[in-house]
Amino acid sequence: MKLILKLLVFMMTTQTAFSQENQDQTIFQFIVKNIEGEDFDLSSLKGKKVMIVNTASKCGLTPQYKKLQALYDKYGSDDFVIVGFPANNFLSQEPGSDEEIAVFCESNYGVTFPMMSKISVKGKNMHPVYEFLTQEAKNGVVNSSVSWNFQKYLINPDGRLARVVSPRTQPDDPSVISWIEADE
Repeated sequence: MKLILKLLVFMMTTQTAFSQENQDQTIFQFIVKNIEGEDFDLSSLKGKKVMIVNTASKCGLTPQYKKLQALYDKYGSDDFVIVGFPANNFLSQEPGSDEEIAVFCESNYGVTFPMMSKISVKGKNMHPVYEFLTQEAKNGVVNSSVSWNFQKYLINPDGRLARVVSPRTQPDDPSVISWIEADE
């Protein structure tokens, strides 16, 4: 009986430590490179709702850039920001360099929201930001995998993951708009 009691106490202590560790982790712990190669400290987004999206220039979903930009134009001054992470993980649909991606985004879609340097969003070279976004052990909310280009991660103003949005769900979907407009 004492052994069972000790085991239960150990498990509760471990779970509490695990939960506390997850509570201390937010998206704000990361510094990434923007598409110009400069440091971009995600802690600069504290207090804002953030949509993180992995992007690609040669994908059937690429036209989502237009809706992403429209969303940023409408809500970007209201404590909301979109952060794009180009990735070449799906059928080589983002083969360009950072410079080529920047030119493509600006000339085709007028993108003004922050774009980061190209990264990997899955596999053994997965960027630490995406390790955080996809692993419950790190984000404290849910395990997920990036299923395709334009998957969206909604981050609350406290830097914690709110939810994962399917790549095929449009950026201006009513569920996304209601999250943006909701008071936190």
